[in-house]
Amino acid sequence: MLRGLYTAAAGMVAQQRVHDTVTTNIANLNTTGYKQSNALNRSFPDMLLSMTGKNNEPSRRIGRLSTGVLAEESIALQVQGDLDKTDRASDFAIASNIEVAGTVFDASGKSVAEDGTVTYRPQAYFTVQDADGQTRYTRGGQFHLAADGSLLTADGSAVLGKNNRPVTFPAGTSMDSLKLNGAYDFTDADGVATGRSLLITRVDRVQDLIREGDGKFRLDGQGGAAPATAADGVEVRQGYTERSNVDATQAMVDMMGALRAYEANQKVVQYYDKSLEKAVNEVGKV
Repeated sequence: MLRGLYTAAAGMVAQQRVHDTVTTNIANLNTTGYKQSNALNRSFPDMLLSMTGKNNEPSRRIGRLSTGVLAEESIALQVQGDLDKTDRASDFAIASNIEVAGTVFDASGKSVAEDGTVTYRPQAYFTVQDADGQTRYTRGGQFHLAADGSLLTADGSAVLGKNNRPVTFPAGTSMDSLKLNGAYDFTDADGVATGRSLLITRVDRVQDLIREGDGKFRLDGQGGAAPATAADGVEVRQGYTERSNVDATQAMVDMMGALRAYEANQKVVQYYDKSLEKAVNEVGKV
């Protein structure tokens, strides 16, 4: 009897984590470059139920019984978000439309072959360096110039250029005096090259990206990271920002679904609690 109690409790924990994931998405609806997270649930190993035979008859298989569910991880949905025009020279947005020959991707950026092989659409990212000197990737393009001319993200991470070094301009440079061309190179107002550029990285295995704080991702494993070019179908637009790709309507539906599933499992726990109460306080007296 207690097996069902544990199963219901596991369902409550899993739905709580799903609810937390959805509320995080809703909280970041207006966060530039934010990528929606989807909670992935995994069932515990099933138990095989069988009926013991009588009079030397062989046992008969009845079926399988799941023993619970686990909220295994949250996976970021790495697809393009809509672009907002801000007309601010310090705002940049990536418009990524990388194609893979012979592959058609769905709205979630995923393609499933007939043999079950899953392929994800490659994406492009701004390349930055965190406070520990580690390379990270982000779609948040709200940059600013520090007093010493360093180009920084909103959280203070250094933006890297094509030489894999932080981008720096002479002290006193204004973002309004800089223009970005189609090759991700900065020019001045007259179109003269400044010798500075943005390093846009193409990641082929986006499923290897692990979310960190402040909209940054780190690459785990062999993610196939390489500098992106305009020939890849990657454009960087100045004066734009990328919206989060959270679907607000679907997020509300998912949140309500998680709440209802949590309540259903809660009722099961209450029923088991009442059954145990009767077994201890009433049946035990007989």
